[in-house]
Amino acid sequence: MACFNPECIGNSNFERIAFYARRRFVDGIDTITLMTDAVNEREKREVALAALLDLDDESLHRLNLFNCTHAECKAHDYRQRLKSLLAGDYAIATSF
Repeated sequence: MACFNPECIGNSNFERIAFYARRRFVDGIDTITLMTDAVNEREKREVALAALLDLDDESLHRLNLFNCTHAECKAHDYRQRLKSLLAGDYAIATSF
């Protein structure tokens, strides 16, 4: 299936989404605070994409937010990369 929305992650980049994912899941800042602090729509979208890590893969698939194949959509790749990144950050944070 072709990607329903080829710009499904907009002009966001992995580093920005990872920044918000770390703030949300490593620093423990809630999503509402991150959204309130966002200064533009791009930042709000990046916060929302990072917050989607709260959902398991099956739930996210049922929501059909990213109606794309893995080969055509960066959102799936970003999600897997964020999970790996945060797992590493968590391991480092809990080793102290």
